Amino acid sequence: MIFHQTKLAGVVEIEMQSNTDERGFFARSWCQKEFQNHGLNGNLAQCSISHNMKRGTLRGMHYQAKPFAETKLVRCTAGAIYDVVLDLRGRSHTFLQWFAATLSADNHRSIYIPEGCAHGFLTLTDESEVLYQMSEFYHPESARGVRWDDPAFQIIWPDKVEVISERDRNYPDFKPE
Repeated sequence: MIFHQTKLAGVVEIEMQSNTDERGFFARSWCQKEFQNHGLNGNLAQCSISHNMKRGTLRGMHYQAKPFAETKLVRCTAGAIYDVVLDLRGRSHTFLQWFAATLSADNHRSIYIPEGCAHGFLTLTDESEVLYQMSEFYHPESARGVRWDDPAFQIIWPDKVEVISERDRNYPDFKPE
């Protein structure tokens, strides 16, 4: 794996190194030891999948509050998404900044999202699927979010939002704690 630091502190874009032959390729997508060697959280508590039927589906911007804050590793396994990470860590030098990358089944890239960052994505194709690996178990009472179009963040989305949950559409305006 090749680890690329992004403009956000602690947010890493990960490129798989594939071994290719006449059958196709084989590549490592996660390794606890390699993550720890790069100073990243290598704990893995659970994995989840989201399947999205329509292009223009927006999920986010979500995070889990302390003491159950989680690190996520996100990869698109079918279709393509515009993946966004928003730094909500008050003491970070990149506080309130965001980073985005296109993740797809074709490019096989993933994004490492540290604790304290919100995450969301917009589907760029019909029938997209996203794999999440998380360092912490889901705790509904700690689930939080901020609005995808909150003017405090000025996130630029590449396409129109066609499908969004009521919850994601109605988060209040962001107020720093």
